[in-house]
Amino acid sequence: MSDFQQNKLFPFSLKTISLITWVIVAMVVANVSNVTAQQTVVKGRVIDAETGDPVPFVNMVFAGTTIGITTDFDGFYQLKTDLAVDSISASYIGYVTRVKPLQRGKVQNINFQLKQDLVNLQEVVFIAEENPAYEILRNVVRNKNKHDRRNLSAYEYESYNKTEFDINNLTEKLRSKKVFQKISSVMDSLVQIAGEDGKPVLPMFISESISRFYVKNNPKIQKEYIINTKVSGVGIDDGSLTSQLIGSTFQQYNFYANWVNLVNKEFISPIADGWKTYYEYSLEDSLYVGEHYCYKIDFWPKSEQDLAFTGTMWITRDEYALKQLDLSVNKTANLNYIEKIKIQQELVPTEASPWIAGKTRVVIDIGQLTKNSPSMVAKFYSSNKDFVVNKPYPSKFYETMIELDEGARIQPKGYWENNRHDSLTATEKNVYMMIDTLKNIPVVKTFTDVVKTAFTGYLKMGKFDLGPYVRSFANNEVEGIRLGIGARTNIDFSDRWILQAYGAYGFKDEKWKYRFAADYIISRKPWTKVGVETRRDMDQVWLLNDDLENGSIFFAFSQFGNITRPFNHLENTLKFETQIRNGLTQKVTFKQHDFSPLFPFQYYEDPGNNESAIGSSFSTSEISLETRFAKDEIFIQNDNNRVSLGTLKWPAFTIKYTHGFKGFLGGDFNYDKLNVNVTQSLKMGFFGVSRYSLSGGYIFSQLPYPLLKAHIGNESPFYTPIAFNLMDFFEFVSDRYASLQYRHSFEGFILNRIPLMKKLKWRLVANANILYGSLRDENLNVALPDLDENGVEIPAFRTFGNTPYIELGYGIENIFKVIRVDAFHRLTYLDTPDVRKFGVKISFQFIL
Repeated sequence: MSDFQQNKLFPFSLKTISLITWVIVAMVVANVSNVTAQQTVVKGRVIDAETGDPVPFVNMVFAGTTIGITTDFDGFYQLKTDLAVDSISASYIGYVTRVKPLQRGKVQNINFQLKQDLVNLQEVVFIAEENPAYEILRNVVRNKNKHDRRNLSAYEYESYNKTEFDINNLTEKLRSKKVFQKISSVMDSLVQIAGEDGKPVLPMFISESISRFYVKNNPKIQKEYIINTKVSGVGIDDGSLTSQLIGSTFQQYNFYANWVNLVNKEFISPIADGWKTYYEYSLEDSLYVGEHYCYKIDFWPKSEQDLAFTGTMWITRDEYALKQLDLSVNKTANLNYIEKIKIQQELVPTEASPWIAGKTRVVIDIGQLTKNSPSMVAKFYSSNKDFVVNKPYPSKFYETMIELDEGARIQPKGYWENNRHDSLTATEKNVYMMIDTLKNIPVVKTFTDVVKTAFTGYLKMGKFDLGPYVRSFANNEVEGIRLGIGARTNIDFSDRWILQAYGAYGFKDEKWKYRFAADYIISRKPWTKVGVETRRDMDQVWLLNDDLENGSIFFAFSQFGNITRPFNHLENTLKFETQIRNGLTQKVTFKQHDFSPLFPFQYYEDPGNNESAIGSSFSTSEISLETRFAKDEIFIQNDNNRVSLGTLKWPAFTIKYTHGFKGFLGGDFNYDKLNVNVTQSLKMGFFGVSRYSLSGGYIFSQLPYPLLKAHIGNESPFYTPIAFNLMDFFEFVSDRYASLQYRHSFEGFILNRIPLMKKLKWRLVANANILYGSLRDENLNVALPDLDENGVEIPAFRTFGNTPYIELGYGIENIFKVIRVDAFHRLTYLDTPDVRKFGVKISFQFIL
């Protein structure tokens, strides 16, 4: 082809074509760059304006589009689009929707603070067809066993827990008070904790802990090994007690169970077996949550005062597993002092199918006690990782349910920065700084000391505690005015030795009373302690009962007014206690006791021989073996003390055998006694909580009546669960007996259904106290009849016939949130003219 022909077909030269090609490429590149430059990217975090906490599951949407995402569990989000957008909205049920402007075509951070909004869910009516959420719920219940962690043979994980307590609603009137002026100046000098739109709060406590949590099922036993803790609080020391309470043991919420324990109350789970009875449901959406396509279901209780939840849950479409929840309990529920509870939980699947909580957040708003008083917010956060399933350890491994590493309170440099699961927010760093400042203010230190003294009964003064204050004053017909003072050492003195002393003086009998005691902790793992004690005092015969604690308020009250069969005594005790294994404790006690009556009392020194010498005073020497078995009892160590938090499910059994030695250290009698006791709390969901104590005992020997079983009566106007409340002091004595003391709190089960009553939040209670005993003639005849100054016989006590003693009671608790009133009817042994057939008792209690 000729050059002319080529030019006719291709009018552009190769040079020109090359130039055009580069221009086209440049235009394409420029266009792509322009598109990239115009893409809008927004990321940030959503928090609660009042508490400063992250808000998960919030709908983040570019306004005017369908492009959106939900915030993750920690409130973070990221969105991008090529569309022309100018604003982004954040919306979620229970919060006021908020819209913020954005800059188109840029990468930017936009954070939101959402204000809470009281939203009442509208009633949803399904006509003709079944509620579409019901079939999903039925499938969830069918698959519960597959996904419930209780069906694993064992599981374990590393747990990071964070706890914070803040005081809020600090009104200007409160801040203007003189006592708050120095505190207010501290608050004004620091960054406001809640943030740009939040309310000022006063942080009081923050803690962190890292532990390894172990569970073995069937039967369930658990163990938490606390690796490290960090505690900062106003009036709260970084002691061993606090370090044990902030771990994972007390942050367990399993919504696959029918009932969820929260603030020591039983709440019905939204996926309980009887879900349809308690809740209404609405299927709102279906969407991806991470890798799982989920159904989004809203739910709310049928009765607003029931202990139930309002919220949203996400159910996986393929497995019908619970993926995440956002729940709240509003102030309409039958709870005291609590305005609102919010729980958010995100679950993760394990390799064996069951799902375990990966992250849990709980926020509890504790309301104002009075109009001008502040309120409190309690926050709990738990993060779990490194799951291991179906690899149980030997049962001995779980013997100590909460174990604190010896170096747990030591803070190696950089430890928390490298080991906490999530970094601290700027807000939380401010909390630490503010607490360190507040706790050094003198007025704050004084106030916290007063509060701790009121709760413990002791005032800490360096290495010693002064008290207990309940035994500092008494007034009765024998001693007249009685003044006393006591003290004990604390852990600052020694982590092994506990020394105690108490002295009192009666201005009428002009006698000194005293108590000296020394305990030595041999081992903390297993708990093993030995102690000695000597005590000289004035007591009453009916108080010779192991069910009463010498330092209890009921015991202290008995020191006022008329005294029933008083005596002076000297008591020396040697005791040993050890934990044999988890739930099994053994005590051995040796006691020597001298008894000197202050009332007419005589007995045959050789029981059964009416011609033997007659005495009035006597001595005993005895040894007692006490075994206690409580399968799932939780113990914590409070400095130098071991404190029981009760059992989770199983009853606690106690068996005690006592043998008295005649001739040993002045003992006047040989005798044998046996006592058995079973106690348990039974949680019955909406029906309330029952508590029972079943006891039985037998005294095999002949003894004068001060050494027999004197059953505890109650002549005071106050209710006490350990006493028979219409029985007089020292009314009944036996040498063999069986008793049942049963209490039931209906919570709001009945009164919540009465329109005029439910706003009061009163709660019904019921009592049944039954006692059957007998006294063999050989013991009845050991003591001579008591005679007055004129030689007239004084009835000492009553004995049981063929009828048990029965009293039934009913009452109302939660009157003004703190008062309980019980009415009792005595049904048997009504034949004496001054018997109390009916009585009303009052008590004061702090309950939620």
